[in-house]
Amino acid sequence: MGQRQENFQKDRLGQYTRLTPAPELDARIQGFQQILSFQDIGGALIVQKADLFYYTGTTQQGWLYVPVQGDVVFMVFKDLLRAKAESGLKQILPLISPKKIPDTLAGLGVSLPDRLGLELDVMPANQYFMFCRIFSGARILDISTPIRLQRAVKSEFEINCVRRACVLADRVAAQVPELLREGMTEVELAGMLEAHARKLGHQGLIRMRLWDNHLFYGHIMCGAGAAVPGAFASPTGGVGLNPNVGQGPSFASIKSNEPILVDYVFALDGYLSDHTRIFSLGEIAQELQDAHQAMLEIQETVKQQALPGAITGALYETMMTMAQDKGYADGFMGAVEPKIRFAGHGLGIELDEFPFVAKGQTLALEAGMLIALEPKVVLPGKGVVGIENTLLVTETGLESLTLYPDTITVL
Repeated sequence: MGQRQENFQKDRLGQYTRLTPAPELDARIQGFQQILSFQDIGGALIVQKADLFYYTGTTQQGWLYVPVQGDVVFMVFKDLLRAKAESGLKQILPLISPKKIPDTLAGLGVSLPDRLGLELDVMPANQYFMFCRIFSGARILDISTPIRLQRAVKSEFEINCVRRACVLADRVAAQVPELLREGMTEVELAGMLEAHARKLGHQGLIRMRLWDNHLFYGHIMCGAGAAVPGAFASPTGGVGLNPNVGQGPSFASIKSNEPILVDYVFALDGYLSDHTRIFSLGEIAQELQDAHQAMLEIQETVKQQALPGAITGALYETMMTMAQDKGYADGFMGAVEPKIRFAGHGLGIELDEFPFVAKGQTLALEAGMLIALEPKVVLPGKGVVGIENTLLVTETGLESLTLYPDTITVL
């Protein structure tokens, strides 16, 4: 490398930020190696961006090999220098092709496993077949669920990352009264709020694990338009701007005396906060006010019951029963079949992490889990009311990390 290029490479290092401390990465990898040992898996290859960020601290394109024992090897295609600057791992090597992974590992004295874990919940079929050929002597096993279960319980470092995102989510909500006016379109309000969020440091990209689901910031919808169903895995859909998106804000004008739903995700330094608040220009109908109050009562009940050891499916049934008893069974979490069968979801690096407060789920809560709890009522032709907060599972129940008032903000 020439002196000029070498100086350029050194100068580039100052452009990159290491977000995740090396000891944090070490603890995550050691925890994962314990999982591999328990499942008698000799090693795992991590390729998906969210999992790479969790275990390496970067999303640069590459392949992370985690042996059941010993040091991990991060083999990077692009960009090597940036990966070294952003990640606290010790072994970060250049690699031009995944076909060379076995030879690279062998050159480091790392034995190839007889049983290899891959993230089969998100891996495209062509990549799976490629790795079957590359590791032809190994039995391929799905390691995605154990990874998701590990990621479900957050460290203090991760909780603090989400706390910071929640502070900014509240600031975005607080900006709504400053911007909202009658006659503006839903998408106009969305654009102004999104610009404000970007100024605060919103990263823009919101990662989701569910295949072929995409979300741009979130949903802003007013009145009856918020009750329009869509394909997105959410109780709300919205008309959107065109059939290619089919969700979220539209060109509809915001009117007085209608509920305005602001359901936004704040993404900061790789971690997410999920947050729904209801606003209105003038009072909304008493029917909608009563429905919103019912959702707040459901939220408070779950916050008290969601102790470590509580079963997520049982919490969902509690919410369903309360909604039915209060007269909102038809519109709770959607008004058109097929409805979604959850009323809360985990979040962190991705928006749809474990645990899910959902029908039939048997996962027990643990302290350190994060839940976006979202009891909502959809009333066709009238709108959507309800609440969503990012909540931390503690020994005494759920602590809300999003603090903007839960009540309807009437302007």
